[in-house]
Amino acid sequence: MNLIERIDHWAVVAPEAIAHISDGRTLTYWELRSRSNALACYLTQRFGDDRRPIAVLGHREPEMLVAFLGSVKSGRPYVPLDTALPQQRIDKILATSRAALVLTPKDILEFSALQVCSPAAAVRGDEPFYILFTSGSTGEPKGVIITLACLEHFIAWMLAEQRFTELGEVFLNQAPFSFDLSVMDLYCCLATAGSLFSISRDLLENPKKLYRALASSGVTTWVSTPSFAQMCLVEERFSEAMLPRVRRFLFCGETLAPQTAAQLLKRFPRAEVWNTYGPTEATVATTSIRIDAGIVERYSPLPVGRPMPGSEIFIVNGNREVLAANQRGEIIITGPNVSPGYLARPDLTANAFFQHAGHRAYRTGDFGRFRDDVLFFEGRMDEQIKVTGYRIELGDVEANLRALPTVRDAVVLPVTKKGAAQSLAAFVLLAERHETSDFNVAHKLRTQLGERLPAYMLPRKFVFLDAFPMTANGKVDRASLAKSL
Repeated sequence: MNLIERIDHWAVVAPEAIAHISDGRTLTYWELRSRSNALACYLTQRFGDDRRPIAVLGHREPEMLVAFLGSVKSGRPYVPLDTALPQQRIDKILATSRAALVLTPKDILEFSALQVCSPAAAVRGDEPFYILFTSGSTGEPKGVIITLACLEHFIAWMLAEQRFTELGEVFLNQAPFSFDLSVMDLYCCLATAGSLFSISRDLLENPKKLYRALASSGVTTWVSTPSFAQMCLVEERFSEAMLPRVRRFLFCGETLAPQTAAQLLKRFPRAEVWNTYGPTEATVATTSIRIDAGIVERYSPLPVGRPMPGSEIFIVNGNREVLAANQRGEIIITGPNVSPGYLARPDLTANAFFQHAGHRAYRTGDFGRFRDDVLFFEGRMDEQIKVTGYRIELGDVEANLRALPTVRDAVVLPVTKKGAAQSLAAFVLLAERHETSDFNVAHKLRTQLGERLPAYMLPRKFVFLDAFPMTANGKVDRASLAKSL
């Protein structure tokens, strides 16, 4: 069975099992199969041999899952779009993808209630399964093509490593479907007949309702960005008592701070904490490692792990020469999980993708190195700035700040004047606070940081926050922080 057939199989084995829960609405596996089949028939009848993508615009409604499967069952990839995206960005994505149709939850309800047939032209092998748009350096979104084969390789790895209990898991869905982290919880869930518990915008905006929802969710597998977990940890009741069934925390999309991992291990002593790494272009994640107390104590920043079976990661210099262990360079990913490239952008594809030993390879633009046979992510190459003539990597400063005992998390940004970086500002979440004066706390941190970094890399300004603002994807909203400078 391929992934699509495996998901459909659960409609026969456990037709009444709940596939998705969102805002009190549920979708069973029987409903998911029958409605997606009906939608696939509608798309086939309407568009025939036209295999252009189908755009799906919504916000965590059960109908979105119906549309995703209905699209691929008709042989067409889907483009997930969240209603939180600015309209201008949605318009750009629709223009770039040349979507044959934009489906809203209302449309999906209507079209999936029509006659049911047996779709015969589902996506297979190296055909595009979904196209996910990420930010481009020019401001134009780039459509990353992920094939069924890419997705199946990723899911097979996750299932083998995590050993999810079939018909026994509740997966937290924190990331919107337009963000590739959601692929981890969505398809690991559907492949194992789990229940996907979606966190809506309404819950995110109301902490009391959020914690009530989490307490009643029965979540066993927590999938989120580290920022979302850190936000939840501000609430003292966020512990095993609130989520007694949680078995594992899976993180991707951002740097997992040692303090965040340590707090989770303390509050959820029976749960595992996993750190993963990978760009959208390599199907969500390529490396993983279980973080325990020994790793937290030994490493700062935390490692992101070892590559999945069948994939390879190596570190190269500017001439694409492979570097030895413990040398810093660009992270290259190669293997069957690597995307074939960007939609309708052969120029960008040629710049970022290449062939290596018979497999597709991707230049991540991320700094990293191997130490003790595990990979460490060390920031974006494009986050390098110049201050008073010195080249500084923001991720380097952030990692050293996070390594300080009183710092829970940190974001470092340049302070610019007339388009040039003049100094650095650090936004800091403290693990504990004994000093009442921000000046005294900042002075102590700067002194401690000065023992690890040269003077030109030390932030001039420190801003102390209780929590970072977050984007709709659940990542730290750096743009919002920058506006406050």
